[in-house]
Amino acid sequence: MSGEHNVDRTFQDFDCVVNGGGSMSLQPSNFYYPISGVEAERLLNTYGSEGSFLARPSGSSPSNYTLSVHKGDRIKHVKIQNNGDCLDLYGGETFASLSELVQFYVENPGQLRERDGEIIVLKCPLVIPPTEAIGWAFSRPSTERWFHAGLSGPEAERLLLTEGKHGTYLVRESHSSPGQFAISVKAADDKVIHVMIYNKNDKFDIGGGATFSAISELLEHYKRNPMVDQAGTVVNLKQLLPSTRLPATGIDTRYYRLEQVNRTTGKDGFADEFEKLQHQEPTQFVSRREGKKISNVCKNRYKNIIPYDHTRIVLNVSDADSSDYINANHIEILGDEYQEFAGLRRNYISTQGCLPNTIDDFWNMVWQQNSRIIVMTTKEVERGRIKCCRYWPLKNETEKFGKNGELVIKSVEEVENTDYTMRLLQFMNTNHDNETRLIWHFQFLGWPDHGCPTDPRTVLYFLEKVNECEEHNCDENAGPIIVHCSAGIGRTGTFIVIDILLNQIKRLGPHCQIDIPRTVQMIREQRSGMVQTEQQYRFVYQAVSYYMAIINRRLDSEVSYM
Repeated sequence: MSGEHNVDRTFQDFDCVVNGGGSMSLQPSNFYYPISGVEAERLLNTYGSEGSFLARPSGSSPSNYTLSVHKGDRIKHVKIQNNGDCLDLYGGETFASLSELVQFYVENPGQLRERDGEIIVLKCPLVIPPTEAIGWAFSRPSTERWFHAGLSGPEAERLLLTEGKHGTYLVRESHSSPGQFAISVKAADDKVIHVMIYNKNDKFDIGGGATFSAISELLEHYKRNPMVDQAGTVVNLKQLLPSTRLPATGIDTRYYRLEQVNRTTGKDGFADEFEKLQHQEPTQFVSRREGKKISNVCKNRYKNIIPYDHTRIVLNVSDADSSDYINANHIEILGDEYQEFAGLRRNYISTQGCLPNTIDDFWNMVWQQNSRIIVMTTKEVERGRIKCCRYWPLKNETEKFGKNGELVIKSVEEVENTDYTMRLLQFMNTNHDNETRLIWHFQFLGWPDHGCPTDPRTVLYFLEKVNECEEHNCDENAGPIIVHCSAGIGRTGTFIVIDILLNQIKRLGPHCQIDIPRTVQMIREQRSGMVQTEQQYRFVYQAVSYYMAIINRRLDSEVSYM
């Protein structure tokens, strides 16, 4: 079966609702629209489902807000009182911002009730397509490189003081005034100045002076003509501190922005982002002592690809003469440090392609970690070079591995597809009372000898098959998915990053925020060099873009059906 067949069908299991899988960070740009109650009802009835919601200005009191919620058979409007210091639903909990209020009632579904006691459930913000004027207007800023979604004023100050030079600036949404924006710029004497951008009648200004039809035009104007604040301080906009965070629905627009070449540096946005990632790589300060030991050097396929000690797989050894070393690292979701992934459960082992002298170690690792799925992203030989020794038996054959042949691998089934081969292996350990496990071995064959695949759908289809196998054939006690190429960092890192991002979108829905550089950075903290080349980095964007196109086609067909 070709990897191109039924590709749309394989991506239909995402859910807009967060059902116990973790929470999403809600910002005004996710859910606030300056529209009337009548328009809110039209949009919710057209594009929403039960639990979809949006916030809007109150029709009767402009300083207050209204929460409009799809109740299945009707639209419910909930008044939000703004007393100037805090927000509340006319009694009960009080909140400092609209985001905090909405976040609370999303995460505590039993707390929001109608007067008769019936619960009002907030599941996810309404996703308004760009074919609607309001959807287009509000999606544009979130895909711009200058826009930092979800960034508060204090967070902007810390970011600019840490990374910015004098004149470095960014744009964020105002948390105190939903629908409005602010420029945060690092001025002289390490001072950060915040300038409000006002949006009136689809025109933008900074509280006086010229008006502009787009924030981009406003920024370009004040880059040429410095602003002066009320204290007489000259505020220069010199260099942008670009954002890497964006809504998944805006991936195509961001891709276009990243393709633009900077006239000064001659580099496009992909090169800028990847170069910054390279500078953040902490290789000099993280121990890799074990892989550099004389006794272990022969187990490294490449002398410069060494696992970090703090995440390396430590093999269980039965005698002092055996080494516990294998060139492999645990890769997991670091939810405490990268809170956008809190609640996402994905575990991998990233390792190199087997050498003749590491095959026994590899199978010992598979058994020890209770891994049931192996993902191989390379052919055994490419361009005349051995990339990985065959470590599995040929079709319908059995091979023994381990110090005393205690690891018995039998080929049960082998299914060849256009772009990948799936092997079902039976793994018996005679040292464990002949305990037998099933191992699914997926070998991707569609990666070209040079560069990256021209069409990401083959990779997406392959990963979906891996995920289906994990869901249907692996219980909750199954260990990490083992992923390898030749060095265990390039294609391996690319596959892992794409898999993490797609699972995040499936979990939170197409409206969720994603950050590709931070995702790469997270796995690089656990194994150096993951996503090895700029071309692989660009391919991650292409894969997510294609995946979102599939989702958008599905949403469009559902709206047409309705």
